[in-house]
Amino acid sequence: MITNISIAPVYVRDVDASKAFYIDVFGFEDKDDITMGDYLLCTFVHPNQPELMVHLTVPGYPHTQLTIDAINRAIDEGVWHGLGMQVDDCQKTFEELSEKGVTFLQEPSKRPYGTEAVCRDNSGNWVVLVEPTEFTPEDFA
Repeated sequence: MITNISIAPVYVRDVDASKAFYIDVFGFEDKDDITMGDYLLCTFVHPNQPELMVHLTVPGYPHTQLTIDAINRAIDEGVWHGLGMQVDDCQKTFEELSEKGVTFLQEPSKRPYGTEAVCRDNSGNWVVLVEPTEFTPEDFA
């Protein structure tokens, strides 16, 4: 039986630089940094959710070269998705991250499900920040 989600991958251009970004800017904590032949297992966790590891990886094997090229193009174009993160105060988080030099694509905006802001990580991946509020399906009509 599946008990939980334990790892989520994020494609990046430079694992070390991205790891530093997620730790120094977003406040995650280092978990694993293991090299197994050509494979690097680099993970970090959020201190409030240590059971969910984020795995940083550069596009590569087992993907085909065509797929690797497509992922790299999407990262370069800034259209690849990253993480969605819950925040307790979207406006305050926006201000704090802006002061740290994070690029925002969308300032905090009210949505039926909460207040949302969209920024980029240092590889260009979209990162969605949401301060949730109670909602019903009718709120989307």
